[in-house]
Amino acid sequence: MRVLKLTGLRRMQLLDAPQPALTSPMDVLIRVACVGVCGSDVHYYTTGRIGSQVVQYPFAVGHEFAGTIEAVGAEVRNVRPGDRVAVDPAMPCCACDQCLSGRRHTCRNLRFLGCPGQIEGCLCDFLVMPAATCIRLPDTCTMEQGALVEPLSIGAYAARLAGNLRGKRIAILGCGPIGLSVLLAARRAGTARIYVSEPIAARCAFARQCGAVWGGAPSGDLVAAILRREPLAMDAVFECCGRQAALDQAVELLKPGGRLMLIGIPEVDRVSFSIDLLRRREIDIQNVRRQNECVEAGIELVKVFPNLTAGMVTHRFPAEQTQDAFDLVAACEDGVVKAMVQFDPDRV
Repeated sequence: MRVLKLTGLRRMQLLDAPQPALTSPMDVLIRVACVGVCGSDVHYYTTGRIGSQVVQYPFAVGHEFAGTIEAVGAEVRNVRPGDRVAVDPAMPCCACDQCLSGRRHTCRNLRFLGCPGQIEGCLCDFLVMPAATCIRLPDTCTMEQGALVEPLSIGAYAARLAGNLRGKRIAILGCGPIGLSVLLAARRAGTARIYVSEPIAARCAFARQCGAVWGGAPSGDLVAAILRREPLAMDAVFECCGRQAALDQAVELLKPGGRLMLIGIPEVDRVSFSIDLLRRREIDIQNVRRQNECVEAGIELVKVFPNLTAGMVTHRFPAEQTQDAFDLVAACEDGVVKAMVQFDPDRV
C-alpha cells in the first residue's frame, strides 16, 4: 500500500508498505478515502515539532480522515464491512484517572493518530483502528464531510466549554477550518452576533456566508472597529490562530468577566498577556485541548449545515501530490480553507 511519510523539514516521500493486518478482536481495517490537511500536521511539516512533541523521521502525520470498513475483528459489533465511517483519532486507555473522570482527551496514556511518540498517522491506503473510534456516517454525509468531523468536533467542544452562548456576542480570531468550525457550533448554540478576523479575504468572505455579522483583517484598528459596533464588548473570544497579536486583541475585545478560549497552537513555547487588563477585567482563560466526546456533535453540524461544511473543502489533491497540499496550506495560498488528500477518489 501507499504511505506518505515526513523525511525532513518540508520533505515528504511516497513509500510502499505492507497492508496492516488485524491483531485484536476489537480492531477494524479501514480503507482510507480522504485525509484533511490540518494546521497541526503543517506544524510538524514546517518545524518538525509542536512543543515537546518532536518528529523522528521518517514519520506519517495525518489524523482527519474518513473511509470504508474492509474487515472487522471477531468481537466488533458497532460497524461491519462496507460501512462508511468517520474516525476519532484519539485512542484513550479508558482506565487512568483522567479517563475515569470523563476526560478521555487528556488520558495519561493517550495514543493519537499522527502524533510523534504515539502512533503514525493516516496518510496511507489502509489503517487498523479500534472499532470504538469509528462512527458510521449518515447516507447524506460525504466522505469529505466525514473527514471534517474531527475539526468540527473541536469547534463543538470549544463552544460547549465556553458555556451558554445563547444570545451572546462573540469574536473568532482566525477563520481557518477550526475557526469556521467554532463559528458553526456557535451558531448552532444560539449565539446572537459573531465577529471574525482573518487575513485571507476568501476565508473572511466564507465566514460571513457561515453567519458572521462582520469580518475584517487583523489589522491595528480591528479592536476599535468591533467595539464601535459593540461598545459593551465581547462575552467570549475564541483565539484560533495561535498568534501573539491575536491574544492581545482578544483581551482588549473582552468585557469584564468575559471568557478567552485558547484553541490555536502557537509555534513559540511562551506567550504573554497584559496582566493589568486580565486582572482588572477578571478575564477567564480556558484552554481547549482537541475534543472530548463531541464527535456526534460534529456529525450533527454536518447535518444542520450541509452546504457550508461541504464548502469548507476548497482544494483536492491525489495522494501522489500530498506534499503540494502541505505546501499550499503552509503558505495559506489561493484562498485555501481545507485541503483534502484523496486516497480513494472513487469513494469520496
